[in-house]
Parts: sequence; C-alpha cells; structure tokens
Amino acid sequence: MEPAKTFEDLIVWQKAHQFVLNVYSYTQKFPREELYGLTSQFRRAAISVAANIAEGFKKKGKDKSKFLNISQASLEECKYYVFLSQDLNYGENVQLKLLAEEISRILDKYSNTVIKSINIRSIMFSILPF
Repeated sequence: MEPAKTFEDLIVWQKAHQFVLNVYSYTQKFPREELYGLTSQFRRAAISVAANIAEGFKKKGKDKSKFLNISQASLEECKYYVFLSQDLNYGENVQLKLLAEEISRILDKYSNTVIKSINIRSIMFSILPF
C-alpha cells in the first residue's frame, strides 16, 4: 500500500469526513431551540475529529500524536451526543454509532503506529554515536 500523500488519502480522515456529513444531516432534524445548543456542539465536535486528523497529517512525532489524541477525544464527545440525542427523543442513529466505533478503532491503530514510530526513532537516536 502506497503511503498517503495528503490527509485526504487517509481512510480514517475519509470516514471522519463522512461522519461530519452524517452529523450535519442528523442534526438538521433537531428542534430549532437546539440550534445554538446541542446542534452546534455536536457539529463542532464532529468537525474537530476530521480537522485534527487533517491538521496533524504533516506534523511529526509527538505533535502528530497530540492531534490524533484530540481527534479521538472529540470523537468520544460525539459518541455522547449521539447517546444524548437518543435520550432526548431526537431519533436514533445506528449508522452514526457504528461509524464512530469504526473511526475510533482506526484512529487507535493509527495513533499506536505513530507512537511506535516515535519510540523507534528515539531509540535509534539514543544509540547512534555523535
């Protein structure tokens, strides 16, 4: 598999972007009084997932890991909003739940790969003579 050249090549970003589009569609059906409340918060958190993957793409080492961590945290926030929306009787969205879980799994693997890369580099630099 060829390495990603842009963030748009990342499967995790593609799925996160689809998640954002699905959140926008889902929240359009929320009551009008939620426009500046749950609707806005949910959308911002969803955007944060994809945006932090994109922003971290060109970063290296710990910086990249930090952006992926923020993305994962925003995804957890979105999972809560899916749960809350259902409890508020705004409708159930199984597709959002499943997509969030899939993104979470992929993000975990991506983050672990980045962390392993950081650890390997630090070991290599510590044993190389200067």
